[in-house]
Amino acid sequence: MSALICGSFAFDTIMVFNDKFKHHILPEQVHIINVSFLVPDLRREFGGCAGNIAYNLNLLGGDALPMGTVGMDFAPYAEWIDHCGISRTYVTTVDHTYTAQAFITTDMDDNQITAFHPGAMNHSHLNKVSQAKDVSIGIISPDGRDGMIEHARQFVAAGIPFIFDPGQGMPMFDGNDLLQFIEQATWVTVNDYEWQLMQERTGLSPQKVAQMVQALIITKGEEGAEIYTKDTVYQIPNAKPKAVNDPTGCGDAFRGGLLYGLMKDIDWETTGRIASLMGAIKIEHHGTQNHSFTLEQFKERFKQNFGYALM
Repeated sequence: MSALICGSFAFDTIMVFNDKFKHHILPEQVHIINVSFLVPDLRREFGGCAGNIAYNLNLLGGDALPMGTVGMDFAPYAEWIDHCGISRTYVTTVDHTYTAQAFITTDMDDNQITAFHPGAMNHSHLNKVSQAKDVSIGIISPDGRDGMIEHARQFVAAGIPFIFDPGQGMPMFDGNDLLQFIEQATWVTVNDYEWQLMQERTGLSPQKVAQMVQALIITKGEEGAEIYTKDTVYQIPNAKPKAVNDPTGCGDAFRGGLLYGLMKDIDWETTGRIASLMGAIKIEHHGTQNHSFTLEQFKERFKQNFGYALM
C-alpha cells in the first residue's frame, strides 16, 4: 500500500551575498529603497513539501505517491523524480504557469531575503484524492489553500487516515479553519513555532488536540520532539548529526520518517526516533534532496544513536 502525499513542488534558487545587507540598506532611506546584490554563489535545488517528503519516504523504502500541481518548466525536476524511482502518476502540469519557486538570498549574518512565486501550486485543488488507488495513508502538507481544504474533505470521504501538516501554510488559516482540519485529521504534526500559532488561533491545549486525533507531534529542533496521544506523552530525543550544514527541509525529512513508521505500524517511541534520525541526516547536507543512504546504513546509525536495533 502507498502513502498519498499532497503538497507542493518547488524550485529553490539559493544565492549567497558575500557581505551584509545592513551595509547596503540604509534605514533612513527605506522609503526609496533600490538595491542590487552581487551573488557569485548560486545553486538551484529541487524542493516543495510533497517532493521532499516523497523523497525521504522513498529512501526508507516506503511507497510514496506525491500529488501536486506543477508548471511548464517542470522537466528537470521530473527527470530527477524518475531517476529516484518516485511515481509521477498524480503530478499534474498546469498550462501557462510556472512551478512554484522560491528565490532566497542569504548574507554573511545569515539574514535572508526571499521572494516566493506560488505559480501552479494555486491550482492544487484540480487534483482529487479519489484519483489515487491502493492508498493506505495520506498527508496534507503546505500547498494551495483550496487544495488543502478540498483534500482534507476528500480523505475523509474516502476513509483514508491522514496527517495534517500545516507548516508554512499556517498563515492561510484562521482558528475555525484549523479546528476543521484537526477534526478531520487522524494525526497532526507541527514544529514548536507552528504549535504556538495553532494554540493561539484555536485555544486548544496539546492534551485537548490529542483527544481529538490519534496523536499530536510537535518537533522542537535540538530538543527533539513530543508526541501527545490520548494517554501518554512520548519524549523523543534528538538524533546527533555529523555536521550542521542546512536545516531547510528537516521538517519534511521528519515527516517522511513519520509516514514510514505509521505505514509499518511501528510503536510511537521508535517511529519518533526514525523521524528524528531522518532530520539529522538531512541537516548534514545542503539542499532538501541531496542526502542518501542504504537501509542498512540507516539501521546502523539508528542503533548508534538510540542504543537498540531497528527491525
